[in-house]
Amino acid sequence: MTSASAKNLEELERRVAFELESLAYPSRSWIAPQYHNGYQVYDALVVGGGQNGTTIAFRLLRERVTNICVLDRSVEGRDGPWINFARMHTLRTSKEVIGPELGIPSLSARAWYEAHFGEQAWTALDKIPRELWHDYIAWLRRMVGVSVTHEAEVTDIEPLADGLLAVTATIGGKVHTLFARNVILATGIEGTGRWIIPGFIADNLPSDRYAHTSEQIDFDALGGRRIAVIGASASAFDNAATALEHGAAAVDLYCRRPGLPVVNPNRWSEFAGFLRHFGDLDDARKWRFMKFIFDMKQPPPQDGFQRCVRHRNFTLHLGSPVERVKLENGAIQLTVPAATITADFIIAGTGFEIDFSARPELGRLAPYIARWSDRYQPPPGEEHPTLGGFPYLSGTFQFTEKETGSAPYLKNVFCYTYAAMPSLACSAGISQLKFGVERIGYGITRELFLADADRHLANLCDYSYVELDTSAYETAGHTLAQLKSG
Repeated sequence: MTSASAKNLEELERRVAFELESLAYPSRSWIAPQYHNGYQVYDALVVGGGQNGTTIAFRLLRERVTNICVLDRSVEGRDGPWINFARMHTLRTSKEVIGPELGIPSLSARAWYEAHFGEQAWTALDKIPRELWHDYIAWLRRMVGVSVTHEAEVTDIEPLADGLLAVTATIGGKVHTLFARNVILATGIEGTGRWIIPGFIADNLPSDRYAHTSEQIDFDALGGRRIAVIGASASAFDNAATALEHGAAAVDLYCRRPGLPVVNPNRWSEFAGFLRHFGDLDDARKWRFMKFIFDMKQPPPQDGFQRCVRHRNFTLHLGSPVERVKLENGAIQLTVPAATITADFIIAGTGFEIDFSARPELGRLAPYIARWSDRYQPPPGEEHPTLGGFPYLSGTFQFTEKETGSAPYLKNVFCYTYAAMPSLACSAGISQLKFGVERIGYGITRELFLADADRHLANLCDYSYVELDTSAYETAGHTLAQLKSG
């Protein structure tokens, strides 16, 4: 960082402090501390310390919900996908995207970027590099006072008889039990399921001959090798491009469909009406919107596509579902309808699936969580088995009960993951964050206030008023009786 950048950032941080102080009303704490068997009870425990968990925690702090805990399984400095398995060069959303700053200009990505690189650099910028977005979120976290406990893996959420939730987490290698009134899952795309490795790969190849796009991959070790990428998602193209840029001898990408989608429905959806109010629609229209979006699929971003096709040793195979995979004489043989191809390594861009049982923290809750198939039966011709498996969430991201009365504690477990898509059009991405955090923040503070309503009423009845100073009135020749009667 240059001396000018350091000075600009210092000035920006002073501005941040001023704006946060200027917008601090009402500043009074309003939640009484609770304890369970002598242990502190958190008012909110956020699982996941990336952009979503950070923003939710920031929103709670702004509402004076300060007794919170944020856990993240990554080592410090590597939270979120941006420097782990995201392999695009830049974010896929516009550089103007907002959300984490909660409407405070000095905390915006633009303000941070211009402080580092100048206004002209921002004007010339197309999209924000993913590594810089990671750095920006880390800076914002520091500015707003969100503390994250790293190397913390949540393995269980147990409802207790007194309405609290016991959260088991392995932190720094030691098992801890934490107690919370509300638990918020901000655990990313796979937060309610698992990444998929098709059986025809996992059952027929040793684990060192394939990887999912979500995994750490040593691309340097793939230099000079023949790589097969299965799937045509954005991440599949990103990984294919990364392999090519690291010197792969050849990269073949296999797509089941006869053609790539050319329209991204997520770009269409980026307007305030849809993102703010989709959750207010009736179930039938929610289902129709989501069925259309899911059936359309997403094309790879133009820049991701170009990263691949500029390489002469890249081949796109359309209409080529992989039917069979086997290892023969040390080489991988992939059979597609038109041919059998040889490769050295497979990268599976095969997505993920909703599967509560695959998440240890949800194992205890899974049998009681309502899915869309439990609440809505589409008319003939509108069936969609994938949509039916998603959780049916409340309007503020809470899990709901499959059977009324069977698991009332689910209203205190909030799901801010991709699984919220059918219920609230929130995929846990950046573009939805501005609107999603409003809903979930409202839901958490509502639960806290309603649960303590009787205490607040008692507090009002016992409130000690500061008496009005009537001395000046009495000095002017009036009596206190006249003041009271007047």
